Amino acid sequence: MLWAENEWWWAAALGLILVLGLFGFILLIAVAAYGKLWFQAYMSSADISLLSLIGMGFRQVNPRVILTAKIMASQAGLNIDRRAGISTQRLEAHYLAGGNVMNVIRAIIAAHRAGIDLDFDRAAAIDLAGRDVLDAVQTSVHPKVIDCPDPRRGGGKTTLSAIAKNGVELRVRARVTVRTNLEQLIGGATEETVIARVGEGIITAIGSSDTHLQVLENPDRITKAVLSRGLDAHTAFQIVSIDIADIDVGENIGARLQADQAEAD
Repeated sequence: MLWAENEWWWAAALGLILVLGLFGFILLIAVAAYGKLWFQAYMSSADISLLSLIGMGFRQVNPRVILTAKIMASQAGLNIDRRAGISTQRLEAHYLAGGNVMNVIRAIIAAHRAGIDLDFDRAAAIDLAGRDVLDAVQTSVHPKVIDCPDPRRGGGKTTLSAIAKNGVELRVRARVTVRTNLEQLIGGATEETVIARVGEGIITAIGSSDTHLQVLENPDRITKAVLSRGLDAHTAFQIVSIDIADIDVGENIGARLQADQAEAD
């Protein structure tokens, strides 16, 4: 009887030792794989636990990306609180959704330094919508210039062709300075729409001029007329200015049509 009790005790002890040994082995592997990352997170106040790093491995999340993003956010003075801030869980969710975590964090940091109100949810939504959120923030801070027409988008076309009321053709090239409108970035029209609207506005303004000389003497009249039309409505951009970069006199279309008509008669 005593021997049977001792046998049970030794079996239980051996089982416990095996379980503890297995647990220790798993812990050793985890520390070897993620210990360096956890120590880096701890020293950088990135608030990422060892269990979170291990879990990322099972969820096929790159822990180095999440760690780097948290460190950047922490050092930039952003809120990384687990409840209301840029938490590890929210970064993982964005990563698993196919988002560019690093681009989002860089955009939020750039916006924070520029005094632009951009939280993580909004930046992540812009990123998942297929827009370059970092470029959007940078363009919001530093407006960029786009050509109208843009040879890269218009099949190599470098000038707009417009005809004044006296029948003389003018070939115009404009430069449009735009700033990103973050409020309209999701669902707002793109650069192509802005270029098309500005081009249409310039052609209409020249077409309403009595003579081509009026346009040549005062190109600002054309740009002011175009700006007053609010062409940036419902687009992802705010038009800052429109400048006529080049203007050349083309054919006298009116005279040619009259000559063709005379020959036909």
